[in-house]
Amino acid sequence: MNEQEYFDERVNDQINWYEKKGSSNKKMFLRLKVSETILALLIPLLVGYIAEDMIWLKVAVGLTAVIVAVLANTITLFKFQENWVEYRAVAESLKHEKYLYVTKAGIYKDGDAFPVFVERIEGCISKENAQWTTYIKYKKEDFQAAEKI
Repeated sequence: MNEQEYFDERVNDQINWYEKKGSSNKKMFLRLKVSETILALLIPLLVGYIAEDMIWLKVAVGLTAVIVAVLANTITLFKFQENWVEYRAVAESLKHEKYLYVTKAGIYKDGDAFPVFVERIEGCISKENAQWTTYIKYKKEDFQAAEKI
């Protein structure tokens, strides 16, 4: 694989993937968090209007509280905020290495820098993949432990 192929097929592809995933996790986190906040703020407001004969409002308040709990747990379970930050950080690290290499700055200013560049890019990607694998392993163990209960 030559330098241009590596840039096109690996570096740019990975930067785009991490940016896209970071952006989608950010959007999902913000949507869920804003929805959770608005619904949580509605509960005390609605409670103030409940009269003895307003069963439908009692049900509405109860359902709103359940939805708030579901939203909060969904945010925690799927780690949208953590993923957003992590993916954004990896994308920025990859771009940083790319720009240093392209401009022949830093550790890339002397000699044949391409192998060093590849090692650093692959190291960055491998580190994030290892963190993801560890997270999935522990989540799987958590689910298996929960099934035994």
